[in-house]
Amino acid sequence: MKNTLIYSLLTLLLLTGCAGNQADNTTTASSKDDLPTGFFGEKINDAGVVSLQQLVSFLEDSEEFTGKVKGEIKEVCSMKGCWMTIDLPNGQTMRVTFKDYGFFVPKNSQGYPVIIEGIATKKITDVSTLKHYAEDAGKTKEEIDAITSPKQEYAFEAIGVIIQENA
Repeated sequence: MKNTLIYSLLTLLLLTGCAGNQADNTTTASSKDDLPTGFFGEKINDAGVVSLQQLVSFLEDSEEFTGKVKGEIKEVCSMKGCWMTIDLPNGQTMRVTFKDYGFFVPKNSQGYPVIIEGIATKKITDVSTLKHYAEDAGKTKEEIDAITSPKQEYAFEAIGVIIQENA
């Protein structure tokens, strides 16, 4: 009887602990029809948002951009929603990660308009990291094996994200 009570209490504590951690991943998310819209990470607003073209122009002359950008989510990590990509007007793609791995976005948010706030940079991504991203995206073994050289990429570390309703 004692063992059953102890196991029950331990199970309850574990479940309560896990539920608390999950709530910390997003600030607010819409529940109507399971839309992936809402605020994630720090609650931000749309004041001072710049275009993707302005971001790219800024990074041509500077090493780093700090601020807010509006775009559209192209791809989301299929494992956890721990990164997303946004197409840039120069034909490249910008990978967005989340500060300190502190929050994720819904895995079904591809194609939605988004506002992100944080720091953008240009960087060289090594082959093993590119292969890891390809695995997370659900690419085939052939696609992953085809990655053989590092790539210059635009990277954005977001502190907050607003996923807006599809226009």
